[in-house]
Amino acid sequence: MGKIKRIGVLTSGGDAPGMNAAIRAVVRTAIYHKMQVVGIRHGYHGMIHGHFKELRSYSVSDILQRGGTILKTARSAEFRTPEGRKMAYENLKKEGIEAVVVIGGDGSLTGARVFCDEYYDIPFVGIPGTIDNDIYGTDYTIGYDTALNTVVEAVDKIRDTASSHNRLFFIEVMGRDAGFIAVHSGIACGSEAIFVPEVKNQASGLKDYLEKGFKRKKSSNLIIVAEGDEEGGAMAIAEKVKDDFKEYDVRVSILGHIQRGGTPSAFDRVTASKFGFYAVEALLDDQKSVMVGLKDSEIVNVPFSKVIKMHKNVDSSSLEMAEILSV
Repeated sequence: MGKIKRIGVLTSGGDAPGMNAAIRAVVRTAIYHKMQVVGIRHGYHGMIHGHFKELRSYSVSDILQRGGTILKTARSAEFRTPEGRKMAYENLKKEGIEAVVVIGGDGSLTGARVFCDEYYDIPFVGIPGTIDNDIYGTDYTIGYDTALNTVVEAVDKIRDTASSHNRLFFIEVMGRDAGFIAVHSGIACGSEAIFVPEVKNQASGLKDYLEKGFKRKKSSNLIIVAEGDEEGGAMAIAEKVKDDFKEYDVRVSILGHIQRGGTPSAFDRVTASKFGFYAVEALLDDQKSVMVGLKDSEIVNVPFSKVIKMHKNVDSSSLEMAEILSV
């Protein structure tokens, strides 16, 4: 195809700190290459309903340090239907958009792949944006580093009160399908145990483990639980063990959506800027149906087919290390 003159950019799915940095990089890189940029508000929903806005260089001024996304985000049941995707395609054509950069997680990239399979004349390039860090083909996703630091800061504060009152805290973090936040925050905070969706039947050995800790006269115990754990989350686990540990004041803290917000870390800003820059470069290189990722500190283009098909697993050695360090 000839040189692309007009591209769209959208954010989709759950918001993540650093998305604005990626938007900024896409807009300014495209403008540098003499392209026009259209912001598609509210993700695929906005693509279907025509929520388009012309973006200029000044449109993305003073957003690098802001959390969330200036383009807003949404999940769209309509886009999952052929009729919805047809409406989206017609709107893109009407707007003169010749390519699209999608910033989002697994569901967003899946939607992009399905769309490209049906309407191959509009190339899509993806940027991994999710705090869960569960996208195959990249070591880091936008927002993960910031969310991890938010969790560590919160857990450090909880430990202060846990130690003061001889409390057993179950702290629930995000990660419905993946335990990356739980594992790495657990290591960083020195938690006594970590519950993740990838490992089954963890609760069975928890009582024995906590009894050993009590005999060693630990003044507090912090248990990190990913929200998708098979036991039902932090509340359910706490309920199971509280009667066995009357010597502890058992408490539950669910960190919730504070993990999504806040000023993006320097790492997330730089990574998001790289992703945005190289997404436009990929389009200029006639790439399509690929996601820009970071692998071993190098930028890579990963086909959507691999991103969707393959699964990124929590490193089992990290879990083993966390268990040893908690002795």
